[in-house]
Amino acid sequence: MSHDGMTRRGFLKAGAAGAALTMAGCATKKSDLPLSEDGLPLIDLHVHSDNSTIDAITALSLQQGIIYGMVEHAGTKENVYPRVLSNDEELLAWTASLEGKGVYKGVQAEWTDWSSCFSKKALATLDYVLTDTMTFPGPGGKRMKLWEKEAVIEDRADYFMDAYVDWHLQILDGQPIDVLANVSWLPAKHAESYAMLWTPRRIKTVVEAFITRNIAMEISSSFKLPKTHFLRIANEGGVKFCFGSNGRYPNMGKLDYSLQMARELGLKHGDMWVPSKNGARAGK
Repeated sequence: MSHDGMTRRGFLKAGAAGAALTMAGCATKKSDLPLSEDGLPLIDLHVHSDNSTIDAITALSLQQGIIYGMVEHAGTKENVYPRVLSNDEELLAWTASLEGKGVYKGVQAEWTDWSSCFSKKALATLDYVLTDTMTFPGPGGKRMKLWEKEAVIEDRADYFMDAYVDWHLQILDGQPIDVLANVSWLPAKHAESYAMLWTPRRIKTVVEAFITRNIAMEISSSFKLPKTHFLRIANEGGVKFCFGSNGRYPNMGKLDYSLQMARELGLKHGDMWVPSKNGARAGK
């Protein structure tokens, strides 16, 4: 029986390594990380603390042998979530709560004005910053969550995609981020046309921005995205990858799709991005 793409022997081996890492704190070198049977770092960099406690989450991390990267939404209070970090005090309380827990400390940045909420000193306590493109400029430029039924989405798919690709470029080119998550996600209105709408030209345009800015691309096990043809172009272009579940307890660390895609692409250790000891780009 396998667990997230590993044999039982590999899972137990990774579990032991994960336990040691959690006791000692997060590793800063890829060679120190628990690895899959394919030699890839077992890290879930998209974990939320909703409806649970840090201690329960880190216990699950130990059980799975997978290191977690914990993220909380960060930006102005105009971003509506159960919890949004909006100033230094809130950010520092978040990172302090994760200290010594054997997890990477991150935030999920919201919109394009998020970094103005924090000082460089506070941002320097983060290991990485993750964001996505799913909050999109709506009528009058108002921020709009594309997954909500109230979202006003252009019926003409090509018009939407041209604007959506431009939004990807604005986020990738203009934000001090380390990871783009939920890559290539489409709203329900256009999701069934994914293969047709994400053309090689559009993918290459986005991939070039990843490479130019040296930003990592999440392979999302929750959304099962990006799809294979998107990932192949990204891999051929030299993009670095990481894994994410977008998990809330107890559904974090479930990386089946991420590992499956990594195997199909033939990803190696050097193709993977891991937060470094130098911290998040936004804190520099």
